[in-house]
Amino acid sequence: MDLVLFGPPGAGKGTQAKLLVQLLGVPQVATGDMMRSERASGSELGKRFDEFMSVGKLVPDELVLQLIEGTLASETAREGAIFDGYPRTTAQAEALDKLLSNMGRTIDHVVSLQITLDHILDRVVGRRACFNCGQTYHLRYSPPPSSGVCSVCGSSQIKQRKDDHEDVVRRRYEAYKSETEPVLSHYEAKGVVVRVDGVGELSEVTSRITAAIGVETDG
Repeated sequence: MDLVLFGPPGAGKGTQAKLLVQLLGVPQVATGDMMRSERASGSELGKRFDEFMSVGKLVPDELVLQLIEGTLASETAREGAIFDGYPRTTAQAEALDKLLSNMGRTIDHVVSLQITLDHILDRVVGRRACFNCGQTYHLRYSPPPSSGVCSVCGSSQIKQRKDDHEDVVRRRYEAYKSETEPVLSHYEAKGVVVRVDGVGELSEVTSRITAAIGVETDG
């Protein structure tokens, strides 16, 4: 199954993708993480990424597609993949359709996580992270220790990420609404979009997704 997780920044796409990897047995395709990994590997493609990323420029779509093609051709992705945060433009969606078509595949489902800006702000702005080990907390739902010391690694480097400040979250949301949300129309024309309530406990949202795409789970 080839599946696209769709929604604004902070909707929980990455978290749900990791859970669905275990349930569906197909890999997560998160292009940002993949590009950073490829860049760190020192491969020829990674060096091409570095030419753009090192100066803050967007990596051209054709290079990103090369990376995706390599992943989809791997043994682990033979039965499908979960696209997290890609495609972000109609041009990317059309290019992905063509790539999959050449492999005899197609996007089976686009899961659009429905969540308001208020819910995103509540979820993201209250988030805190240990800059040493990556452990995350939330001021309301899972507060960090009152001592200010991480419960996992003992570091005192618990802070708010720059991307989690309210003004940044609002800007990213507006960019999503104007630049990325229109991609849904591309997939709606193909009849593969399902809308899922993205608010609630992680397991609840996962259950809604699997029900929407017709996947039975033990839980």
